[in-house]
Amino acid sequence: MVMSMESDVNKQRFRNLASVIERSRSDFDYAYSTGIMTLYARSLEHRHVEIGPGRSVIDFARGSYLGLDNHPLIVDAAIAALASYRSIQWSGARTRLNFSLTGDLENSLSELFDARIVVYSLVLTANMSALPLLACGAFTRGREPVLVFDQFAHATLAYHKAVLAEDAQVLQIRHNDVEELEGICQKHTCVAYICDGVYSMGGNAPISELLRLQERYGLFIYIDDAHGISIRGRHGQGYAKSQIADLGENTIIAASLSKGFGATGGVLMLGTDEQEKLLRRYAVPHAFSMGPDLAAIAGALASAEIHRSTELGERQARLSRVIQAFDERTPTQSSGDGMPIRMIPIGESRAAVDTAAELLRRGFYVAAAFYPTVPRDKAALRVCLTADHSQDEVAQLCASIRDIASARP
Repeated sequence: MVMSMESDVNKQRFRNLASVIERSRSDFDYAYSTGIMTLYARSLEHRHVEIGPGRSVIDFARGSYLGLDNHPLIVDAAIAALASYRSIQWSGARTRLNFSLTGDLENSLSELFDARIVVYSLVLTANMSALPLLACGAFTRGREPVLVFDQFAHATLAYHKAVLAEDAQVLQIRHNDVEELEGICQKHTCVAYICDGVYSMGGNAPISELLRLQERYGLFIYIDDAHGISIRGRHGQGYAKSQIADLGENTIIAASLSKGFGATGGVLMLGTDEQEKLLRRYAVPHAFSMGPDLAAIAGALASAEIHRSTELGERQARLSRVIQAFDERTPTQSSGDGMPIRMIPIGESRAAVDTAAELLRRGFYVAAAFYPTVPRDKAALRVCLTADHSQDEVAQLCASIRDIASARP
């Protein structure tokens, strides 16, 4: 079974964007025509946004799971830093000059997350920094690893497959198929698994099973936990790091300083000094591009202080209550997992778009997920729950979803 999967994947093109465009263009055209795509909004109170003059809707699409993205301490810190430095960004590679606050942020997050930290402007650039070094064997003592991607690894991970294939064999396995992954570990002496911690379309990685394979076979684990950061762990270490006490030399976690963290940017959590040296010297985004801008850095520093306070636990508890309220009213495949992303299966793309458009008309902004974000004919509504949603707002959303579903042919 494993050999068959490897053979099939190796025959595939890693990217075929022309085909994706051809197969999805009409659905995108339809979605844009209904007014549910690329909305421009202004933040109001809590999760309310203004999407037009006098038109306020409740947002269930943003991923600020703890409601920190408009926290006054974070916003005020960004404003104060801009006034103090009288600059937004320095145009230069990070191997040259950096804002002093960048070092402060990396030190603060290193203490907070109990890992060596390098910050980036985006999670995308964090992944772009680490994955080529992983593929060439720099993180595996010169041994060329077989790179194994989870089938549902985020697009910002999967995007790199073609580049990584220049240095390493690249495979793909079915979602969370630990048995298949173990088969590959038995066949190859150096294997690296690339996955999400909390998947953007629902579900999460089997961390304990991956650690078992790491202990037995030396599996290198690369986890993008952008959606898991802040919502789990005493100081918001995230879904993945809260289960991995010591990253060591065989685990790297990428995470977001947006989403649950409430600021903006990306971060790599590392286990060794050597990994950090390699990234700071050879990663293209580090050596040839800029880091986070000053407002992002200062905002993240303020968020780190919130993560050290009792407020974090209070917001995590509020989020848990909101998730429970949704699960009680609208059961899904993910019910009970404690994660803030809920997928409501619809099936056909236009039906999902129509449902999202009707919800928007009723005052709720919910994303419609369709191909290529999800497989064809697996379109769904994607609901992002946050600590700032009220119980009444959740109840009203769930009632509207049921009402629209009952009226659908």
